[in-house]
Amino acid sequence: MNTTTSPALSVLDLVPVRAGQSSAQAVSASLDLAARADDLGFRRYWFAEHHNMPAVASTTPPVLAAAAAARTSRIRVGSGGVMLPNHAPLVVAEQFAALEAIAPGRIDLGIGRAPGSDPVITQLLRKTGTTSDVDRFPDHIRDILGLVSPEGSQVRLVSRPGAATGEPYAVHATPAATSTPDVWLLGSSDYSAALAAAFGLPYVFANHFSGEGLARALDLYRTQFTPSEHLDAPRTFVTANVVAAPTEAEAEARMLPQARMMARLRGGRPLVALETVEQAAESEAHDRLATAMLDGLRARWFVGAGDDVRSRLASFAGQYGVDEVMVSPVAAPHDAEPLDAAPGRVQTLELLVG
Repeated sequence: MNTTTSPALSVLDLVPVRAGQSSAQAVSASLDLAARADDLGFRRYWFAEHHNMPAVASTTPPVLAAAAAARTSRIRVGSGGVMLPNHAPLVVAEQFAALEAIAPGRIDLGIGRAPGSDPVITQLLRKTGTTSDVDRFPDHIRDILGLVSPEGSQVRLVSRPGAATGEPYAVHATPAATSTPDVWLLGSSDYSAALAAAFGLPYVFANHFSGEGLARALDLYRTQFTPSEHLDAPRTFVTANVVAAPTEAEAEARMLPQARMMARLRGGRPLVALETVEQAAESEAHDRLATAMLDGLRARWFVGAGDDVRSRLASFAGQYGVDEVMVSPVAAPHDAEPLDAAPGRVQTLELLVG
């Protein structure tokens, strides 16, 4: 499958926290970035869910999406994604039904089943009985689809005073919905692709996290797709880590801190706040933490001058037959740049639209 037109662009934000920066400053910078993405014509702006990470402040996608919705007027906002085993389906449905009431027609509920953290934090998040049963993930997706709909969901009661066992009980995520959030399934495996196809839901492959198996997952999704009331034909896009700058040298410099953080994560080293460009350069000179990974990252990430990155993203979209790419702008800051802004990330978005 191929396309010759430039893909629509969207943004995935982990709300990076640099050394010396507060969470408040990091969130402020991300909300400014969301507003700029809205001005530039990006299609959607999603927040990830990660926990207990020194360099990531995106722990609660619905809260951040609400703040972004208030700062924007056109762009779709949502989650990329809510890690459903960490939460009760009804709570997720209520949160995103409320978001849809705040910004009708602009809300995306992206759902994944990964933990989003280490085993200790996962244990703390999943203390609520069967909600934490990953094997029931398909059931919980089905529950959410019903709960956010205007018709609501019919729950079969186990027991209730004065009611017969098995009596249906109507549950609505919000009292009087007039529209619903778009539900997307996220993943980086055959499982997520097959499940999205079976449910007839749109699907996003998390290429920014793992580029392995991309072609197979998309083919599996498209060939097994079953039309549903939600979608009549396969709909999918992919994510990508991106750094665009006026020169390739600057882009490479702004990429290094994120590359070193990924090396720490995958090497099992203690995580730290995101280094600045200058800190990363100095650290790399003494501790070649990321060297073994850099070539691999360069092959999968899109790093370079604006024109080159735009061209490569268009080719990437054409190769996999998608009309949209969601970029994770991973350009790190310089020491001298303000703590409550992200000039490198803003620059990336601006250069991507030309």
